[in-house]
Amino acid sequence: MVQLYRIHIIMLVAAALCLSVGAAQADTPALRIPRASEPPKLEDYLNGGSRQSELMVTGFRQREPGDGVPVSQETSAYLSYDDKNLYVIFVCKDELGKTRARLTKREDIASDDLVKVFLDTFHDQQRAYVFSANPVGIQLDGIVTEGQDDDFSFDTLWHSEGRITASGFVVWMSIPFKSLRFSDATQQTWGIALGRLIPRNNEESYSPHITKRLEGFVPQMAALEGIEQISPGRNMQFIPYGVLSRGRFLDTPPGGAPELRTTGEERAGLDAKIVLRDALTLDLTVNPDFSQVESDEPQVTVNQRFEVFFPEKRPFFIENAGFFQTPVNLFFSRRVADPQAGIRLTGKLGRWALAGLAIDDRAPGKRVPVSDPLRDRRARIGVARVQREFGEQSYVGVLVTSRDFASGSNRVVSLDTRLKLGPNLIFSGQAMRSYTRQLDGKRFSGPAYFAELRHESRTFDYVGRYVDFSPDFRSQLGFVRRVDVRRTEHEVEYSWRPKSRRVQEFGPTVFAQVNWDRQGRVQDWEVEAEFKMELSGQTELQVERSESFELFQGRGFRKHSTGLSFSTAWLKWLAFSGGYNWGTNVNFDPAPGLAPFLANGVEGELRLTLRPTSQLRFDQTYI
Repeated sequence: MVQLYRIHIIMLVAAALCLSVGAAQADTPALRIPRASEPPKLEDYLNGGSRQSELMVTGFRQREPGDGVPVSQETSAYLSYDDKNLYVIFVCKDELGKTRARLTKREDIASDDLVKVFLDTFHDQQRAYVFSANPVGIQLDGIVTEGQDDDFSFDTLWHSEGRITASGFVVWMSIPFKSLRFSDATQQTWGIALGRLIPRNNEESYSPHITKRLEGFVPQMAALEGIEQISPGRNMQFIPYGVLSRGRFLDTPPGGAPELRTTGEERAGLDAKIVLRDALTLDLTVNPDFSQVESDEPQVTVNQRFEVFFPEKRPFFIENAGFFQTPVNLFFSRRVADPQAGIRLTGKLGRWALAGLAIDDRAPGKRVPVSDPLRDRRARIGVARVQREFGEQSYVGVLVTSRDFASGSNRVVSLDTRLKLGPNLIFSGQAMRSYTRQLDGKRFSGPAYFAELRHESRTFDYVGRYVDFSPDFRSQLGFVRRVDVRRTEHEVEYSWRPKSRRVQEFGPTVFAQVNWDRQGRVQDWEVEAEFKMELSGQTELQVERSESFELFQGRGFRKHSTGLSFSTAWLKWLAFSGGYNWGTNVNFDPAPGLAPFLANGVEGELRLTLRPTSQLRFDQTYI
């Protein structure tokens, strides 16, 4: 049965490869931006005015809910630049009192009206910066990469202002070239898209029109021409720090008399960022201080059979993090827990994307007892990635990772590709092999494989995957939850989009997977059906049912689950979401003396957000 699935996957890929790689996308327009004689100001646009030395962009059309329908509220954008900055000003009409805009912390603006600028500064149709702001100027930035999840951990320095007016709102943006990476060519050609989101209508509009009838977002962006004689300049940042602390505490050792002890800490370090040739970024760190890094969002870690993923938030690892990514995550930077010194190089040279990292980690030597010979030893870590782009939105890449700790080591070599097979069809594949030497001298090696065929359109989506990890495959720097598996999974989604203002989209999704070990024994299988309905006013209703089987510690468990969820932000001042799931699940960590067993499981969650004014917000969560 396993061989039949492997033959099926091979035939599927072979048929797909017979299609022409890089089918042409829809023609995209070209925009020519003028150089400004002086920087624009927000006040220049509050009364409907504009300036001569700028490009006016109109013609915004919906991507959601109506693909190609003109934006429901009149929207214009004005573009210009000077030696140091790109300027974008949005003038958005709106009904009085309907605009949603709150004063909140940076990046917490997902439920507000938004305007967006996407910049593909290398014009490679692979990735783009995104700069967003709400009507009062609160910022959100990130990086969009084709074939990867959007990366909103990226942060850079730029400026924005916003003002709500009687006829709508105006947002002013100034994006320094120093905050961008681009080629050192005298004349630049970038990709650009301008967007507006109106949440009360579930509306998402862009200029140029970016349709869901074609796969991919960045390839449909317009060409921005006319930018000449610019450079990030000497972009070098050095951030030193120092910590000096003293404290006294009462120590009560077992069997001893209490006594006062004095402790202290002296610590210093440096972070540095240097831009080379406008397109390459060199990051350096010495004894970094991560104490100010934002904390992780809460996740359920109780009764979890496999590791829970937490995203990276440390600044040293964030810029161009997508350059290290492959379909199977073989470099998860949180595996480096406590570095003392590191160097990191990322960037682009023509159609080559490059990424490299060399760093140490003191954490392994701190986890062992004081008497252990490995105490205070460090792990030495190296990662290298080279990716070559070709055709339209296709690439092939190589990744090598290495980790050494004392006499132990782990090496992983990977070859991966992403092929654009048609307007709506993408194939991704990866072949990997690891080489591991344990501390006791034992050596083992194993391969792993990944293949995915994805079809995306406005009404029909399909994803089919095949994953194969040998029992001896190890990726000590990656995020691989499980080995000794052969898994195939398929997901089909169909959507109806009625011409209704209230019901905007509805349809079913069916997901199925089965997983074997290398001996052909079924480890688990799952079939899940879901029906989702999306209404205006950011309202969504979802019902799902699943049947599954799981093998754990040699015992088979048959499980089922039913779930309901609902969310809405229909009212400007109130948002509500809730979910309830009931069925059966395995207790993986029972009380001492008990074997794992199947039990009834119930999980519920309610979230309530009140915003009586734009400055005041109450959040309440019940789990």
